[in-house]
Amino acid sequence: MMRALWSAASGMKTQQDNMDVVAHNLANVNTFGAKKVRAEFHDLLYQTLRPAGAESGADSQYPTGLQIGLGDRLAATQRIFTQGNLQSTGHPLDVAIEGDGFFRVEMPDGTIAYTRDGSFKRDSNNRLVTTDGYPLADNITFDEQVPNDGITISSDGRVSQIINNVQEQVGQITITRFVNPAGLISRGHNLFYESDASGGPVEGNPGEEGRGTLVQSVIEMSNVQVVEEMVNMIVAQRAYESDAKAITTSDSMLEIANGLKR
Repeated sequence: MMRALWSAASGMKTQQDNMDVVAHNLANVNTFGAKKVRAEFHDLLYQTLRPAGAESGADSQYPTGLQIGLGDRLAATQRIFTQGNLQSTGHPLDVAIEGDGFFRVEMPDGTIAYTRDGSFKRDSNNRLVTTDGYPLADNITFDEQVPNDGITISSDGRVSQIINNVQEQVGQITITRFVNPAGLISRGHNLFYESDASGGPVEGNPGEEGRGTLVQSVIEMSNVQVVEEMVNMIVAQRAYESDAKAITTSDSMLEIANGLKR
């Protein structure tokens, strides 16, 4: 009977973790470039009372084993990098990646981070930067006399500005692909970092070798689907209630067993 108590308790714990993941997804439903997270579970060890194939007689064997599971655990939280909805903003510095890839962002310590959030701004040095003020690693800098509506970003990443009715190119935005983007490490601020699991970054121009293309004056929204997360929330709640009921039922059975001596 104690196995049922611990198994149900592990189920309640994993559903709490599942609910944490669902709540995180819902909290980021309006975060630019955010990618939903999926909780994945594994069953725990099994107590083998009789192995499959054990002898049942002189010339026979059991076709199936006799095992009792001991619950489950949270095995991984996988980030799903599907395309989010593209929303037109009319702001010339908003750029969305349509397809695969990440923008490269230079951090204060010189390391490179990666993001799908293309809500760029201009800082006091006229550099193209993220909302937190981190510049793109492509070092895009504009002339101070050029207004935002005088900036053009092509689908293949060429950045141009218009000065005195003359268009000149000021830089090239590159994007990076990873063999396993789900292996990237999230550090908040819509930024991801390379890891051993993600593989090394493969840089290139938009539209080349399977990379996505750029769309100016458009922002990529979160790929979180509210209805889907609400369904996941209900499933987690019902599973939690069922595990709690298993604990109370097991406790009642133990109480009956303990009362037999009376």
